[in-house]
Amino acid sequence: MDAPQTLNRRQFLRTASMAAGGLVIAFTIPAAGAGKRMKHAAIAADLAPNAFLRIGVDDSVTVLLSHCEMGQGIWTSLCMLIADELDADWTKMQPEHAPAAPDYFHTLYGTQRTGGSTSLLSEFDRYRQAGATARHLLVQAAANRFHVDAKDCRTENGQVIIGDKKIRYGELVEDAAALPVPGEVPLKDPADWKFIGRKVKRLDTPAKVNGQAVFGMDVQFPGLLTAVIARPPVPVAGARVKSYDAAPALAVPGVRQVVAIPGAVAVLGDHYWAAKKGRDALQVQWDLGEGAGIDSDALLAELRQRADKGGLTATQAGNPDEALGRCAHVVEAEYYQPFLAHAPMEPLNCTVRLSADKCEIWTGTQTQTDDQRAAAEITGLPLEKVFVHTLFLGGSFGRRNVTRSDFVREAVEVAKASGKLVKTVWSREDDIQGGMYRPAFLHRFKVGLDAGGVPVAWKQVSVGQSVMTGGPFEKLAVINGIDQFSIEGMHTAPYVKTIPDQRIELNTPVWPITVDNWRAVGLSHTIFAMESLSDELALAAGMDPVAYRRMLYKEAPRLQHVLDLAAEKSGWGAPLPAGRGRGVAVFEAVRSFTAMVAEVSVSDDAVVKVHRVTCVIDCGQTVSPDAVVAQMESSIGHGLSTALYSEVTFRNGQVQQRNFHDYKSLRIEQMPEVVTYIVPSREKPGGVGEAAVGHIMPALTNAIFAATGKRIRQLPVMP
Repeated sequence: MDAPQTLNRRQFLRTASMAAGGLVIAFTIPAAGAGKRMKHAAIAADLAPNAFLRIGVDDSVTVLLSHCEMGQGIWTSLCMLIADELDADWTKMQPEHAPAAPDYFHTLYGTQRTGGSTSLLSEFDRYRQAGATARHLLVQAAANRFHVDAKDCRTENGQVIIGDKKIRYGELVEDAAALPVPGEVPLKDPADWKFIGRKVKRLDTPAKVNGQAVFGMDVQFPGLLTAVIARPPVPVAGARVKSYDAAPALAVPGVRQVVAIPGAVAVLGDHYWAAKKGRDALQVQWDLGEGAGIDSDALLAELRQRADKGGLTATQAGNPDEALGRCAHVVEAEYYQPFLAHAPMEPLNCTVRLSADKCEIWTGTQTQTDDQRAAAEITGLPLEKVFVHTLFLGGSFGRRNVTRSDFVREAVEVAKASGKLVKTVWSREDDIQGGMYRPAFLHRFKVGLDAGGVPVAWKQVSVGQSVMTGGPFEKLAVINGIDQFSIEGMHTAPYVKTIPDQRIELNTPVWPITVDNWRAVGLSHTIFAMESLSDELALAAGMDPVAYRRMLYKEAPRLQHVLDLAAEKSGWGAPLPAGRGRGVAVFEAVRSFTAMVAEVSVSDDAVVKVHRVTCVIDCGQTVSPDAVVAQMESSIGHGLSTALYSEVTFRNGQVQQRNFHDYKSLRIEQMPEVVTYIVPSREKPGGVGEAAVGHIMPALTNAIFAATGKRIRQLPVMP
């Protein structure tokens, strides 16, 4: 197949202007924090819009999406925003991934990226404004043609209607393109929405079913070579190649070249298996430096030693040590989660074509701006000569959102060192043994309750590596040495903020193990700790877990509402057979409010079975209900895999896990029944993709306690 071709902004505008009758709508809303951007980005954002809508003479509606599609449904949801304001014919919608350019910068992050469950939050207003602007111009063009007032025109299904006359949008685009573009036009009343909040057919489904969807692994060119890279046996900073012998690799049929790149050696072949066998034959001597003796047991022991010593103060109020002595009950608990791999279904890959004056990149990425800058740095080319073609992503869970562009950097380095058109491909073993991990974390608490069970004294020490230090968001995320994502949601929980005597400390080890964003970032481990602790506090207070949380969240109505609904729909309090229990969790995550009840049984031989999960989410204004339900089910499956089985361990400087046989995931027959309820809301859209992955972990372990009386404080449950 031919590789997909994506136009850059200037090419898009030039093509659009030459297309007979094409109407291009440029739109922009100033990004929050735009003044903090790099100088060249701020200038570009001021001089050019950051997203485009094109309506063709064939009635097609082409939407360039600044966010990538990796299964979360944004390919459809963003088009729904435009279609509603435009009164478009849904069958004519044609989304495309946008090129890498400042025009498509995220309104919050100031770079082009998809992450933090913010796509709809970022685009809800400006995509609707784009559709409304286009509709305004089309209506005015029709009114001018028939010499009537625009107020006498209405729109429906890709047409302007005047009395008994119907004019297709495609027939009006030439006239509309000649009209002045208004600065802002009124948006529809929600009562008039036809797409937003309703079920529609996903636009990416047909291509994914019939095989036409192009993922990074699908890219092919004549003469394209495939590279497989020999990396250190443990992904540690500072590891280097001491020496290597390329001869055995070059003797493998189909191997064409062996090249050294920073910290690794690449084998290039005619196809993947030639490169893979060549890499297997390659003989490399490594200097692992500090990583040579890494051992998981020793790392856990160090986390506990660091918790004993305390850390930097994140929050301080009153005197918790003194207050604990006056409390009716004191609860002490420690929770631990291990290192985790991302393990997306499509392994990492990146195709690079490099010439003296241009670098082209084809990959599934969430971080176009970071990748573009990385390639420019490696090649010495100016940014405008680096073109990133974003393709469908076969999953990510944060792996394609790493802040250091590691797999794209590697691919560009291979292309530079070899001088070849090359696709660099990771195997599953490469991903699990050489990836950027979710850091291991330990949270230790000492909490005092008054006679009514209310927390009035709080001491907490959290210990784990920082994912933000050294990345592009370090200045915003790491404040006075405290990575805010390391304690995400903990110090800002509504009931914690009101505790009069509290101290939260963070101890951040600097280990050579490479870590970065994992789905839900800090919430992936902090919710487990906080909602496990809530159950333990309820027990100490002699209260039902749901009733106790109602008390904790009495000043947080949206959390209370989802909690009450989850309890009602799950049958909370109804009797269950012996060996079966229910567990609850409720927390705010990525600006959404989610409650979850898991119903679990534990057999006599300690096999855990999750029968049913009731999930309630208030994510603000829902755009695509089907996408929300799909993401809740996805989060529950992913979170259960993590809680039950997943861990990355180290022994003598080696990663112990290799593939899905020992880095286990939930099997389809183990997936419980999931029932999801969406709370109707007109609040701003919250996140969905990461809104619930952390909740199922404590809901599961709390249910295990209810069924067996055994408290789980360390994951995975079944290593």
